[in-house]
Amino acid sequence: MSTISIGQAVVLGIVEGVTEFLPVSSTGHLKITEGLMDIPVDDKAVVAFTAVIQVGAIAAVLTYFFKDIVRIVSAWGRGLANREERHHHDYRFAWWVIYATIPIVIVGLVAKPLIEGPLASLWVVAGSLIVGSGLMWAADQIGRHKRGEDDTSLKDAMLVGSSQILALLFPGFSRSGATMSTGLILDLDRVTATRLSFFLGIPSLTGAGLYELKDATGGGVGALPLAVGTVVSFVVAYASIAWLLKFVAKHSFNAFVVYRVVIGMALFGLLGAGVLNA
Repeated sequence: MSTISIGQAVVLGIVEGVTEFLPVSSTGHLKITEGLMDIPVDDKAVVAFTAVIQVGAIAAVLTYFFKDIVRIVSAWGRGLANREERHHHDYRFAWWVIYATIPIVIVGLVAKPLIEGPLASLWVVAGSLIVGSGLMWAADQIGRHKRGEDDTSLKDAMLVGSSQILALLFPGFSRSGATMSTGLILDLDRVTATRLSFFLGIPSLTGAGLYELKDATGGGVGALPLAVGTVVSFVVAYASIAWLLKFVAKHSFNAFVVYRVVIGMALFGLLGAGVLNA
């Protein structure tokens, strides 16, 4: 019998698509939603399911930024073949994305038992939502928002990429929230920090999804719910990306900060009252 029904897969796909790239923690929202639907959040197959449907959201990024990705990959290919092309920013940026992915891969493999065990608790999600909000608010206040995409460096990519580890270890912290906040602290403008977050998320989230695929299909979830959740997350994530880029061009992250604190406090209340099982 499947651990997750088709209806539940649709709901989880919507939640994933809406929250993956918003700085509110997709993992946290998925775990809360799973808890409300009495789905065991620490079940290996369920943990794998949430990782796999992220691939739908990543496919949305690949589709939305297709021209940019083709430009960057083409520049990387030309640079590998021709030394004179290696001065191009896109060539260097491609390598930066690769380098910046290495830390989270290492931590993900080493800390996998913790990530799927004690750190999967909804208590951790609640605390991380609130703590991450503090970082996001501080970053928005500290950052001078003066550097654009052409001003980014290897240092920026490594620091922003490594910040993904916070979200990996502490569900609720938010991968996009951590990366965007780090970008703002480095004085990147909000749109640049957001776009950098998108690009750095492509290899890490895709790799995690493919790595977990065997546990999702072999652990009782079933191929159909997995496919449904992934397709739904793709459609919803595409719309979410378009909205977010327009939003950050004109607004601060304060609305997300307030939302995260409210959700975190509400989650603490539900857990304390025994409405949700951690």
